[in-house]
Formats: sequence, structure tokens, C-alpha cells
Amino acid sequence: MKLTTLGRHVLIEYYNCDKDILKDHDKIEEIMNEAARVSGATIVESCFHTFNPYGVSGAVIISESHLTIHTWPEYGYASVDVFTCGDTVDPWRAEDYLEKALGAELSDSYEIGRGMADKIHKYSKGEIVVESFKPVEVEVK
Repeated sequence: MKLTTLGRHVLIEYYNCDKDILKDHDKIEEIMNEAARVSGATIVESCFHTFNPYGVSGAVIISESHLTIHTWPEYGYASVDVFTCGDTVDPWRAEDYLEKALGAELSDSYEIGRGMADKIHKYSKGEIVVESFKPVEVEVK
């Protein structure tokens, strides 16, 4: 069975990461921007914030959607979302890159389709006119 969606949303948890990296604002921003590039995304802008006493949150806005991260250096843990639209970006390349770059010993992840075409048409209150649309077909097992 295949689902046609507007996007792919990969939710990732990284465990036993390098604690020094997780609290380094500049390094986290650099790593997240590189993850976007590795996945084939087009970076529009990035915004990151360091919390007191530690921890970094941030987003890389890409033409195809976004990548976000929240770090907890005290636990060696990071939570990441990679949301991509269209068929030119591979969120799993970002996932692999981030596991290595964050020094994670373990990761856990899953993917959900976003913007399921069947539901959009079902709930639409009018005709949907799309001039350019690159749906993603996801194999469901």
C-alpha cells in the first residue's frame, strides 16, 4: 500500500551524546545546518538559542520545511525533528549525519507522513488548484 503525502516528518531521539557538543550553541547550529545540506535541503535561515544554565534549541528553516533540535546536555540527550516536503530531500541522510556529529551511542526514530493527499481532498471545502506539487509516495508495511 502506498500513501501520497505532502511531506515526511522524522522524529528522532539521540542518547548518550557528547555533552560538550550539546551545550555548544555555535557547534549545534553548524551541525544542524550541515544536516540540512547533507539531506539535500535548501537553507533559508537558522535561529538558535542557548538556555541558562545549558541546553540549546534551534531551527533551520529550509525551502522544503524545517529541522529543529532541543538538547539536554545534562542527560546527553537530544530531540530532533526533520520535516521535509517534496521528493528532493532525504530526511534519513540528516538522521544518519546527526547521529555521528552529536556523538550519539544510540538513536530511536520514526517517520510519519504529513499532509495526506486523500484527507486533504476529503476535507477540502472547495476545488483544490495546484500549480506545482511534488507529492511523496511512502510505502506502508
